[in-house]
Amino acid sequence: MDKARIGIINVTGYAGVELARLLSQHPQVVLTSVTGRSAASQRLAEVFPHLIGTDLVIEDKLGDVDLALVAMPHKESSREVLPLLDRGIKVVDLSADFRLKDDSEYTNWYGIAHPAPQLLQKAVYGLTELYRAQIAQTQLVANPGCYPTGAILALAPAVKRGLIKADIVIDSKSGISGAGRSISLKGHYPEANEDTTAYALEGHRHLPEIVQELGLLQPSQPPRITFVPHLVPMTRGILTTCYAPLTSKLTTDKKGKEELKHIYRDFYKDESFVKVLDSPPHTKHTSGSNLCLIHPTIDTRTGMLVVISCIDNLIKGAAGQAVQNMNLMLGLPETTGLEAIAVYP
Repeated sequence: MDKARIGIINVTGYAGVELARLLSQHPQVVLTSVTGRSAASQRLAEVFPHLIGTDLVIEDKLGDVDLALVAMPHKESSREVLPLLDRGIKVVDLSADFRLKDDSEYTNWYGIAHPAPQLLQKAVYGLTELYRAQIAQTQLVANPGCYPTGAILALAPAVKRGLIKADIVIDSKSGISGAGRSISLKGHYPEANEDTTAYALEGHRHLPEIVQELGLLQPSQPPRITFVPHLVPMTRGILTTCYAPLTSKLTTDKKGKEELKHIYRDFYKDESFVKVLDSPPHTKHTSGSNLCLIHPTIDTRTGMLVVISCIDNLIKGAAGQAVQNMNLMLGLPETTGLEAIAVYP
């Protein structure tokens, strides 16, 4: 059986080049075409020397492929996706353009009318752990944002089981690579080194994703979420800490803590990339891997749920999750090409 031909649109961003790295080692597909306007006509291994041995040349336009991974910024991505869908090509879109189901929400958060609102209900939100069956059957997957991946996976079991009340606080800390590869003052070394700062307190664009997906898990109780992201001086990784008041379904003693852990482990018992831990994870524990590590506990003094999650923002938060979705769309084992363990130190 011939291997599926895969293409990457915008290979020159951090997510795009991580896709190229992962796919260059994938045993069941062939990376046949990559684009990148800023580096067109150059060999991929010349632009990114760590990909030595890769013979691909960066093109202006995508060649003939069976599935495309689109790593364009929001607003620009949909212009690339629509012609691909018309050609019958399967697409995993890493931008925000197809994540929100309500086109008015998209306009509110991204400042433009959506160019293809008819596709918003057809696109499948690509959080594999929640939408595995739908992803396997769709032509278009909307890869989740990095912050929502860590936050939704951390909270999904508690929300689904009705263990917490509606008021939720999510505190996330991300490495600098989450801001992308384009040069900016906030990513400039003298500005970012030895500094931690909160941002987007008026509302981060990933917030509506989190609200949408947690709301679908418990429609009778729409969540009220306070989300505060932070930039920390490391290259990659996201540590998310979630807080919410417990309902009466759990006691706030040692027994309640054990029951909570059992609920989480049962929820994720068949998941290859989500692990529930007995102690809080570190961002280094996921660096370079497609894992999401979760530690749920209870603050017995206040009756609050506290859940900590860690992911690599460029892998489970972007490229690795996209490959996980790609595998499902192609009928391959979900873990193919993603078994690498974290890099340490």
